[in-house]
Amino acid sequence: MPEYLDQDIKFLAGVGPKRAELLKKELGIRTFRDLLYYFPYKYIDRTKFHAIAEVRSNQTYIQVKGKIRAFEVVGERQKQRLTAVFYDETGSMDLVWFQGIKYIRENLVPGKTYVVFGKPSVFNGRVNIIHPEVEDKASEQFKTGVLQAFYNTTEKLKKRFLNTRAINKIQYNLAQQLQGKIYETLPSKIKEPLKLISLKDALRQIHFPESSHYLQKATFRLKFEELFYIQLKILSLKHSRLEAFKGFIFSHVGYNFNQFYANNLPFELTGAQKKVIKEIRKDLGSGKQMNRLLQGDVGSGKTLVALMTALLAFDNGFQASLMAPTEILAIQHYNTIVKMLTGLGVKVALLTGSTKKAERKKIHEQLESGELQLLIGTHALIEDTVSFSRLGLVIIDEQHRFGVAQRAKLWKKNKLIPPHILVMTATPIPRTLAMTLYGDLDVSVIDELPPGRKPIDTRHYFENRRKQVYEFIRGQIEVGRQAYIVYPLISESEKMDYKNLEDGYELMKQVFPRYQLSMVHGKMKPAEKDAEMQLFKEGKTQIMVATTVIEVGVDVPNASIMVIESSERFGLSQLHQLRGRVGRGAEQSYCLLMSSYKISNESRKRLETMVRTNDGFEIAEVDLQLRGPGDIEGTQQSGLGVNLNIANLGKDGEILRIARNVASDILSDDPRLEKDENKLLLYHYQKMKNTEFNWSVIS
Repeated sequence: MPEYLDQDIKFLAGVGPKRAELLKKELGIRTFRDLLYYFPYKYIDRTKFHAIAEVRSNQTYIQVKGKIRAFEVVGERQKQRLTAVFYDETGSMDLVWFQGIKYIRENLVPGKTYVVFGKPSVFNGRVNIIHPEVEDKASEQFKTGVLQAFYNTTEKLKKRFLNTRAINKIQYNLAQQLQGKIYETLPSKIKEPLKLISLKDALRQIHFPESSHYLQKATFRLKFEELFYIQLKILSLKHSRLEAFKGFIFSHVGYNFNQFYANNLPFELTGAQKKVIKEIRKDLGSGKQMNRLLQGDVGSGKTLVALMTALLAFDNGFQASLMAPTEILAIQHYNTIVKMLTGLGVKVALLTGSTKKAERKKIHEQLESGELQLLIGTHALIEDTVSFSRLGLVIIDEQHRFGVAQRAKLWKKNKLIPPHILVMTATPIPRTLAMTLYGDLDVSVIDELPPGRKPIDTRHYFENRRKQVYEFIRGQIEVGRQAYIVYPLISESEKMDYKNLEDGYELMKQVFPRYQLSMVHGKMKPAEKDAEMQLFKEGKTQIMVATTVIEVGVDVPNASIMVIESSERFGLSQLHQLRGRVGRGAEQSYCLLMSSYKISNESRKRLETMVRTNDGFEIAEVDLQLRGPGDIEGTQQSGLGVNLNIANLGKDGEILRIARNVASDILSDDPRLEKDENKLLLYHYQKMKNTEFNWSVIS
């Protein structure tokens, strides 16, 4: 009877139409099912009682038993507050309410024994609890389990008395009605080897745990199920794609590849690059369409691997295209690749929004005749007028900057057989996130830097060291180096950001009067931005003052210093991306992280991680653990193409691995879930809402 859970939440005892409207707006809880799957984010042990004399303001939550001596209303109108002296045989404390004063006065009786629960603080030297939970010890309380669940709420909900305790109560009302209405979603063949408890027990224990042992079992069961069905969906999409799409076979390794390998390699390939090329060659010879994600830190040599893949396409009579997110990156790729291909006679062209009409016409003709082998460009490549003779390979750089529909257009440039797809990213993606976001792609990782590259020396300075930092920058510029100085987005307002940058720019002009400065920010027109970048690239300006628009940008081997102002305001992966702008040449490079003295523990951990390691994958893992893929603990992790109600990709890597292996084994044996033993899985798989995981066809 699953439709029972699909009832509107307003029909649940204790909710009603007004509360239902609030729950829908604030938490997205529309049905009984939504409420049941709105999980707590933490639990507090309600078995322990403190004596009032033991209570300290630095404790998190405490529970005391005692009586109210007297009430007092303090202040006028809006600033009114109600205080009560609460005492036991060891001492007294204050209880304080700013809202619901009339209700409290009418319902709490001095001299009666109550249980008070809340977070202690201190005011005027006295311990108090603001807006405590107060329960009548004599009345029969509803049983919530040994551990009390805490639910995320919002300010609006709290104002309407829908606090965590109120959610706890409506969860309890729902639990009373669920007898015989929760049906199993996993077959015994999955549950038994993993010792998973039943779904009904898991849902009961997650909201009303009888012990930490049961809570652990419930959490594991629900996390496993959530991750298992996501992996089942992703992997079955991959199975379908491999069955549905044939791919061009690049069986011939010919003149282009061999000549390049023998004479044009800019440096000897690293072991990681050789391994990745081997994986790509296996795909290209399989007769299936390649769909591979190539991850590698800034400077790890992804472009070289992509170029060698394109050479295999040319050797087999096919064309290739490389799409970059910005004109400046497309030009950079073009210049780098043309230089690398010197003497090979490969025909390469560049197509961007700035390409003149006559040049465009010539490119279109050469593409259609097959004379042009490699086309590099921006999204201008996906215009309908761009038509290839035999497109065999599509390379997409920094894929997260292209929309799915944009990539699909490029992918459809061939009528019958889709081209092979190689997606490149310099944003290290943690293993758990890659298995979820890109689980239907094959992933290759370049995890070592080319020889001769020195790790970037990263240092963290507080404001009091600013003078030494300026001296250091001056010393580097004197020996011919260049520096980036990056300012954060101080607020959501671009005006604020621009103002902050302007102040920084004026200050840098005063500090470094002998040097030329460039400035780049998001409000500039692309042509202005490119002109400023170009001045810096050519060495005509020594200092580039910028916002994070340079995060993915120009390769300036001579820039050896990256100063990041207010570095505590940046996320870890962003700090790492910015640092990757330097260290492009043979010289030692430096990243100087400036911060104020007052920084949170999380910010301190981020900056310490940056100072400790240059490994992008380690940084990405720490970032995921600190921030989580969503915003804050206990809220849904959105923006992943899937909502996770309980699993956390930053912390549940091991459960994800188990879930993926189980899903993989099932699909290897029964790709379409047609066997009787998999009927239950097929039913729930088909019920899953459509997520954004239709990327498998594109990339």
